[in-house]
Amino acid sequence: MQRDAKAYLWDIANAAESIRAFTEGKNLDIYLQDELLRAAVERKFGIIGEALSQLLRSSPTYRDRITLVGDIVAFRNQIVHGYATVRDDMVWEIVQVYLPRLQAEVGELLVASDAQS
Repeated sequence: MQRDAKAYLWDIANAAESIRAFTEGKNLDIYLQDELLRAAVERKFGIIGEALSQLLRSSPTYRDRITLVGDIVAFRNQIVHGYATVRDDMVWEIVQVYLPRLQAEVGELLVASDAQS
C-alpha cells in the first residue's frame, strides 16, 4: 500500500522540527564538538531526503512546490552514500539557512492539504 503525499509531508515536517529542536541555542562550535548531535541531525536529514524522494515518485507535482528539492535529495544521498565527504560546516549552514525555508514550505503544503480534505 502506497502512502499518500500528506504522510510524506508530515515525515518531512517532523524531521525538520527535530533538527530545529536539536540545534536550538547551539552554535557551530558546539555542533562540531558533539558527535551525537551531528549524527542525529544527519539522520533526520536522511529522513527528509528519503521522504522527499518518495513524495516525488508518488506525486511529481510537488517538485515545483518545494525550493531546491533536487538538492535536498542529493544531500540525503551524500549523507548516506558519501558520508566521508560530508562537511559539518556545510550541514550547519543548511540547518541555519535552508531548513527554515523548507519548514515553511512544507507547513504551507500541509495547511493546503488540510483545506482540500
